[in-house]
Amino acid sequence: MRAVIASQSGGPEVLEAVDRSAPVPGEGQVLLDVAAAGVNRADVQQRKGVYPPPAGESDVLGLEVSGRVASAPGNSGLREGEEAVALLASGGYAEQVAVDEGLVLPVPAGVSLEDAAGLPEVAATVYSNLVLEAGLKAGDRLLVHGGSGGIGSFAIQFAAALGARVVATVSSEEKAEHCRRLGAEAAIDYRTEDFAERIGELMGGADVILDVVGAAYLEKNVEALATGGRLVVIGLQKGSRGELNLGLLMGKRARVIGTTLRARPLEEKRQIMAGVRETVWPLVEEGRIRVTTDRVFPLDEASEAHAYFDSGRHRGKVLLRVR
Repeated sequence: MRAVIASQSGGPEVLEAVDRSAPVPGEGQVLLDVAAAGVNRADVQQRKGVYPPPAGESDVLGLEVSGRVASAPGNSGLREGEEAVALLASGGYAEQVAVDEGLVLPVPAGVSLEDAAGLPEVAATVYSNLVLEAGLKAGDRLLVHGGSGGIGSFAIQFAAALGARVVATVSSEEKAEHCRRLGAEAAIDYRTEDFAERIGELMGGADVILDVVGAAYLEKNVEALATGGRLVVIGLQKGSRGELNLGLLMGKRARVIGTTLRARPLEEKRQIMAGVRETVWPLVEEGRIRVTTDRVFPLDEASEAHAYFDSGRHRGKVLLRVR
């Protein structure tokens, strides 16, 4: 089968299409014929050599796919030929994947098979961090960094559907408009505005901050938190080490939470996906959360897809068409 790996650490040009043996599903695993795969920041970090796959996992990139069931355990409830999506630890940039049945969900009604490839990773990330980690609820004030990206676009819609108030940070008016269309009350241009100051003016501070930036934003994020606020760090785009004002954190009775999804134990990921099916899928099927696909590239153009992703021009998800 065709698959894409990073031949070495580096830029988009190191991605290479290779021939690999098709996966053989183990006990309790589903075999999927992949239709499309999502491109995520974790794939970029793996390509750069700073975020390797967990021990024992494939070196093929890709954390989420959509496709059709080729085979499944008899008690899984999945049928051969059924359209489904899957959350992966790796292996998605390929024509087939084998994945635990608990990490496979049916494609939500009303979503195309191709667009569905952009759902599992973002849905699991947003649900697990906003609900399970931060306890986001109706009326809470949420600040989303990187509001126009795949995670941000989904987080804005999900939080708005829960009844939270949402503000996003962006780098252009075009991206600001994208976020407002998805349900953000306002967008802050981080290039020209102090987001901690602005969130105070707009909403009196944030109850929850979803951060993909990391160290460079740590000090300002703590400033932006309201009393009892929760800062959830899920990315390190701008560094992993920063200074933390413990006095300010303690004075606000606030919390800093760091999480990853990829390396969680299988049982935890099964529980997250069960929560996604129960809580998130109905919102997608009702149209309250829509899939925001920006561009789709053929699998053999994975380098071009990564170059586009790296440019920061995308609004929503970048996908690879496999079949």
